[in-house]
Amino acid sequence: MAKKPTSFKAALSFPNRTIAHFYSQIEQQKLVLQRIHDILPPTMAKHAQHCIISGKKLLVYTDTAAWASQLRFYNSAILAAIAPVTRESVSIMLIKVRVEILPVISLPGRKPIIPSAEKIKSIHDQSLTVSDEQLKLALLRLSTTLEKLSKRQLPAE
Repeated sequence: MAKKPTSFKAALSFPNRTIAHFYSQIEQQKLVLQRIHDILPPTMAKHAQHCIISGKKLLVYTDTAAWASQLRFYNSAILAAIAPVTRESVSIMLIKVRVEILPVISLPGRKPIIPSAEKIKSIHDQSLTVSDEQLKLALLRLSTTLEKLSKRQLPAE
């Protein structure tokens, strides 16, 4: 018995214009960022980290607000420098500060002070008598959190 040919094609066998479009956008962003770095002073250039062109806007990302305010002085120079390499005419430059989330560092010797079980129960009981609904919910959450934290504490402490 002859095998029936399958009509299934692998996904990568199709021409993918979407990926090619994204690669061209990435290359354009690299070229624009290189132009920005070329016109900025070296100390400032390393703080212009990323850039994105969105319509008529150029978004430049930097690491701190201080460098963002310094980059604003180069607004017209940057727009003039990137004009030959952009597909659309860019007329607005926005500077954004890229926020990095820093790890939480606990200081040695500092431990939270958890109230006693009686005080936690008192907070819980008082929350049931409060007429303000928002305050009532906040006190209930506080008592629940304190109760969980008190259960986690080691008996030796």
